[in-house]
Amino acid sequence: MQIGAIIAAGGRGKRMNAGVPKQFLAIKGHPILYYTLSIFELIGQIHEIILVVGKEDLRLAREEIVEKYRFKKVRITEGGAERQDSVYNGLRELSPQTDIVVIHDAVRPFVAKSIIEKSIQAAGEYRAVGVAVPVKDTIKVVGSGNIIKNTPDRKTLWAMQTPQAFDYGLIIEAHERARQEGFYGTDDTVLVERMGLPVRVIEGAYENIKITTPEDIIIAETLVTLGYGDFRRQ
Repeated sequence: MQIGAIIAAGGRGKRMNAGVPKQFLAIKGHPILYYTLSIFELIGQIHEIILVVGKEDLRLAREEIVEKYRFKKVRITEGGAERQDSVYNGLRELSPQTDIVVIHDAVRPFVAKSIIEKSIQAAGEYRAVGVAVPVKDTIKVVGSGNIIKNTPDRKTLWAMQTPQAFDYGLIIEAHERARQEGFYGTDDTVLVERMGLPVRVIEGAYENIKITTPEDIIIAETLVTLGYGDFRRQ
């Protein structure tokens, strides 16, 4: 079975208020992208990794990430206007012999190797898989005037993460249908959901954070110091 990975790194990270996109910011001396790519590079099942970045970041990604850290499986391609466009570009770059594709956010460097492997295995069985964690807080649905409309049962609520893993043919079809219909979703599982097909959820981990704001950098540095993360250390 041939397995590919797409690392979505096309975002500009406006909420970070930094001079470079957040995926290039350093944590303990290494860019966030280094940590994320290292985990996927270590997984023997994964044959190729497509790193999708913005057009203006192609040289930076090539010189300061792929060449500097000598990643062997990584190829770079240009992203699109939205994350969904970037993932689609990455899907088209994968080998046509790909059976399973794993899609992951570049700014989630603490995903466990075991979770990636479980998502690959589950995708082989269920065709569409999303990693998620049960929510800890009570969630309110709020309407106009900031008035609470209802309170969903917390037991039914999960916070989606990445990786998300799919049968390659299925996710290509889901993306192409969404493009034809002008639909943009907040993740890739929703593109399969809207086709009326089931998506299996497997439990992730709370440390699999998405680095979005300056406060997240502090948390990430602490996690690295405490030894979290399966990335290669240099």
